[in-house]
Amino acid sequence: MTVEDEIQFERDGNVARVWLNRPWKKNCVTLPILKRLDEIITEVDADPELRVLVLRGRGGTFCSGFDLDELQADYIGSSTAMDVAVISAKVCDRLYSMSTPSVAVLEGHVTAGGFELMISCDFAIAADDAKIGDFHIRRALFGGAGPIYRVPRMIGIRKTKELMLTGKLLSGAEAVDFDLINKSAPAEELDATVEEFISHLTDKSPFQMRITKMTIDRSLEADIQSLMVMEHLAVGVTLNSQDAAEGVAAFLEKREPKWKGR
Repeated sequence: MTVEDEIQFERDGNVARVWLNRPWKKNCVTLPILKRLDEIITEVDADPELRVLVLRGRGGTFCSGFDLDELQADYIGSSTAMDVAVISAKVCDRLYSMSTPSVAVLEGHVTAGGFELMISCDFAIAADDAKIGDFHIRRALFGGAGPIYRVPRMIGIRKTKELMLTGKLLSGAEAVDFDLINKSAPAEELDATVEEFISHLTDKSPFQMRITKMTIDRSLEADIQSLMVMEHLAVGVTLNSQDAAEGVAAFLEKREPKWKGR
């Protein structure tokens, strides 16, 4: 199989659907797959017609992490061992920072590198019976693409330690209670739940989606006074946009807006 077979990119109207496709290995990733994901992110962000990226796995599982056969053969005990972390972290950060909102759809195993992909997406929706957790510590490994700086910001230090130091796995319903994901649903209702959720993203101004997402992403990284300045600038840019003018006009004229994306 080629890397394009192992990570598949489909355009479905204004939705970019990205599928990990190695179900015989629980969709574990390799460096070529991560590099291809990086290319896809760039392509999606450059396409004004695409309003949301949906990331999921074929065969009823999301992603069980990095391919341990490849890790053992090429990286453990090697001078190139850090390459896995450096490349994985860069790709996950690009996923987190992309202008287009992203949704992880979680089934089966969501562990190690799969867990890192999930926490790099803006939203996550799981089947109730999914198995979600960092998991690295069970193999005496350390996650190199986000757990120590993304997860505490989501759920706090105590719950992060509970996940990372025990290696416990949460069901979809438990992950909602942990404030780790947005929604869970019975497996037979997962697709409908995902489509209903993303419908509230695809109908919004793509210009304003970018501005709002960019500023929220920085909200925990700066002091309040700096964030207020960024907020003022965002308001100024917004009020000079065509989409803001259209949004106000559509409301006053009692019609649906027609976004221009600028």
